[in-house]
Amino acid sequence: MSTPSTRTVVVTGGTRGIGLGITRALLERGHRVALCGTDTERIDELRTELSESALVVPADVTDREQLQGLWDVAAERFGGIDVWINNAGISHTRTPVWELAADDARKVVATNLIGTINGSAVAIAGMVSSGGGHVWNMEGLGSDGRTVPGLSVYGASKRALTYLTKALAKEVPAGVSVGLLSPGMVVTDLLTQGYADSAELAKARKIFNILADRVETVAPWLAEHAVASRRNGAHVRWLTTPKVIGRFATAPFRHRDLFTE
Repeated sequence: MSTPSTRTVVVTGGTRGIGLGITRALLERGHRVALCGTDTERIDELRTELSESALVVPADVTDREQLQGLWDVAAERFGGIDVWINNAGISHTRTPVWELAADDARKVVATNLIGTINGSAVAIAGMVSSGGGHVWNMEGLGSDGRTVPGLSVYGASKRALTYLTKALAKEVPAGVSVGLLSPGMVVTDLLTQGYADSAELAKARKIFNILADRVETVAPWLAEHAVASRRNGAHVRWLTTPKVIGRFATAPFRHRDLFTE
């Protein structure tokens, strides 16, 4: 296993967005990271770009055997895994559920929920055998029960993920802990995709410019907490209620444009 000052971390869905941001922040802080994705071209790019402390592996989180393979190669390469972050997630177009293609709905649930179940099962079993560790699951819109028209399937998958994590906290054996990472609103493709027209997107951006943050702002904070906290049932939130209230209160006096700066 790693020394107290360094950790070995697995990040699923680590080739893009917040997952890649967390990966880069961990590497900058001297940690070792294994990450996975399904885009082979992107994987090849990152193998060249990232340091030797990173292991980039093709793996589909909906296939538990592939995640087991990720665990195995990471454990062999680094000698053990301290932290596993179930970050992989996808969304769908903002469409009422009765108009959403069955395949699209299935992919969202398979990636966001089944993928997290698979990752948690592989990581917890591996950590039991290797002396312990911590599993983080990544929250998203819907985790707190808030509903957004057109995103019912995505929101349901994230609500279920939160329940799953709280239940796992009561199941895990001694030495293994689980928790929730909540990044808030982060400017990625997941945040801005699927709006019906430019006017609707422009309206949404007004709220995003108040509440959202860029990956490079949120990811280092999440990375530091991911390797520091080992409390079972921990819930690490970037966008807290006091922060939301403060941002709306100061919005008339601040100009933020996260999409052109």
